[in-house]
Amino acid sequence: MALSLAGLTSCEMDSPSISSLDESSVFSVYSLAESEIMSIHVSFGETNSYRGRFLPYYGINTDCEWINTPTYADRLADKYALANYATAPGNGQMNSETNAYAKFYEGIERANLAIKGLRQFGGIETRPEMAQLLGEALTLRAVIYNDLIKAWGDVPARFEPNTSENLYKPRCNKDSIYKILLADLKEAEDYCYWPNENAITRTTERVSKAFVKGLRARIALYAGGYALRGDGYRRSKDPELAPEKMYQIAKEECLDIINSGRNHLGSFLDNFVKLCKDDVTAGGESLWEIPFSDGRGRVLFTWGVRHQTADQYTKQPRGGVNGPLPTLFYDFDVDDVRRNITCVPYRWGAKTDGPEASVNKNGTNYTINIVPQVISNPTTMYFGKLRYEWMNRYVTSDNDDGVNWQYMRLADVYLMAAEAVNELDGPAAAWNYMKPVLDRALPAAKVSALQSKYTASKTAFFNGIVDQRAFEFAGEALRKADLVRWGIIDEKMAEAKAKLTRLAKREGEYSDLPEKVYTKLYEADMAIPESAELFDPYNKPVAGETIIIYGMNHGDTDDQGSAMKDDGFASKGWFLSSGEPRITDDIINGLYVQTPSMNCLWPIWTYFIGVSNGMLNNDGNYGQLSD
Repeated sequence: MALSLAGLTSCEMDSPSISSLDESSVFSVYSLAESEIMSIHVSFGETNSYRGRFLPYYGINTDCEWINTPTYADRLADKYALANYATAPGNGQMNSETNAYAKFYEGIERANLAIKGLRQFGGIETRPEMAQLLGEALTLRAVIYNDLIKAWGDVPARFEPNTSENLYKPRCNKDSIYKILLADLKEAEDYCYWPNENAITRTTERVSKAFVKGLRARIALYAGGYALRGDGYRRSKDPELAPEKMYQIAKEECLDIINSGRNHLGSFLDNFVKLCKDDVTAGGESLWEIPFSDGRGRVLFTWGVRHQTADQYTKQPRGGVNGPLPTLFYDFDVDDVRRNITCVPYRWGAKTDGPEASVNKNGTNYTINIVPQVISNPTTMYFGKLRYEWMNRYVTSDNDDGVNWQYMRLADVYLMAAEAVNELDGPAAAWNYMKPVLDRALPAAKVSALQSKYTASKTAFFNGIVDQRAFEFAGEALRKADLVRWGIIDEKMAEAKAKLTRLAKREGEYSDLPEKVYTKLYEADMAIPESAELFDPYNKPVAGETIIIYGMNHGDTDDQGSAMKDDGFASKGWFLSSGEPRITDDIINGLYVQTPSMNCLWPIWTYFIGVSNGMLNNDGNYGQLSD
C-alpha cells in the first residue's frame, strides 16, 4: 500500500508494504519475520502515537489523577480538553494525519501483514519459534484494538491487510471486535512461551504467555462492563459478553498466571526502580512493557517527578506533566508504603537553588547545577513511581527519556482475579488474591482489619477493589477505564470534586490537617523529627539535597511545626496563599466540565472524517452504534 494512501483511509495506516513475491521469503525465515514483528513496536513509539499523545492524555483526569493543574478557565485549551471530558473533533493536539488514531491503525496494518504471512509461510505447526511470533502479532494487535476501543468506542474493524476493496470502512460495533480479540488471544496462548521458558521471553519487552493471559482477562472485564453506546451508557446486550461469562474468563486466565509461578510480586518499590533502571529481565512483577529506545518515549517526561532545570540527575528540565489529586495522598493510610512512592509533594529546584558543577555522564562532560528538592503545593504534586534520579542513564533528549511504559504488572493480575472471584465465588475466596498485594503495602494488623471489612459482603469487597486499585495503580493510566467499566465514573468524579472542596477548606475528613508545612534540607546524620517525612525511599538521603517535610499527616499541628523553626525548619502556607485557598473552585471545576460517562470517549478527529469517503462521523455519542 503506497504511503500516500495513509491519509485516504478510515483506518489511517502508514506502513511499508510487503509484496506477494516477498511474503514467502520474509515469513519463512525467523530473523526476517521477527523484524516484521518489531516493526509493530515502531508504531507505539512514533512521535504522536502512544509516546506523545495516548499515554500522556487518555487515562488522566480521574478521581485520583489529573493534568497539573486543570482549570475551568482553560477548559478549551487543547491539552486540558483531551482530559476534561469535553474534547472537540478539531483538537489541535490530535487533529492531524500523524496522530495516535492514525498510528494505531498503522500498527494494526503491520500486525495484519505479519499474521497473514506467518499463517501462510511460517510453518507454525512444526516451528514453535514462528508460532511464538504469530502469537506476538495477534497480541500486539489486541493491545492496539483494546486501546482504540477505550478511547474512541466503536471503530473500523480491520483484521485483514488493506486493499483497494476495503479501503473505506465505517465504525464497527465494539462487541464484535471484543469477541475477535478474545478468540485471538485464546489462540495466542497456545503459541507463546511463558516468561523465561525460551530465550525469546527472557525480557519484558517480548510478549509471553503470562501477558497474553493477563491481556485476555483485562479485555474480558472491559467487554463485560459498562461503556458509552449509541443509546446510552450501559453494558452490552450480547449474551456472549454477559458479565458472568467475562468474569469466568478473567478468573481462569488470572489464576493460570498466578498458579504458574512464572512471575513474582517482589516489593512495590523495587518494581519501579527496576523499570527506571531499564532492567527488562522477565519473571518479576512486570508482564509486558512497551519498549522505547533511549531517544524515544515520554514516560518520565509526563508521569515523573518535576525537574525544573538541567541538574545532577537529568539534562532535560522536564517531568511532572501529570500528577495525583492531593486528596489521594491524604486518603492513603499513613503506614501504606505505596503513599510516599506514589505521591511526591516536592520538585527538583531551579538553577538559582544550587551551585554549578561539572559532571561526567556516559563519557560526556556536562555543566549542570546541583539542586535540592523544593516543596511544591497541593495543586501541583507529582507521581513518584517514575524518577529520573533512579535511572542509570543521563537523559539528554529534549522530551524523551527512553524508559519503557509498563503496560501490565502482576499486581493487576491479582486484583483482577480478586474482582472476578468475588463476583463468582464470594469475598472469602476472593480475599486470597487481594491479600498478597496488601501484605507488601501495609502492616499485618491493618491487613487483617481490611480483611474483616472487605469480606463482610460482595458489595464490601467490590468497594475494596475500587479503593485498592486506586492506591495500587494511580499514575499508571488504568483508573479511567476501570471507572467506566464499573459504571461508577459519574459518581466517583463527583465525589472527587466534593473531596477537593473539603480539602481546600480542611473540612470533614481533612479537618485534622495543619494549614502549613514545615521543611528543612537533610543534614548528614541528622535525626528525622517524629512525623516528618522523607520521600526518597530508594537512595540514601543526601545532605543539602533531600527535603524533610512535616505537616503532611493527619494529626500534625501548626503548633508543633512552629516549634520546629528553632531547629531550622521553614514554614510555607500549604492550603492558603496570601490568605486565599490554593485549591480554588476554578481548579476543582477544571477536573471535568461535562458528564464523564457521556463524554468518556474521544471523537474521531475532523481530518479523518474528511478523508473517510463519508463512512465516518461523530453523530450521537460520537457515532456509537446500537446493538
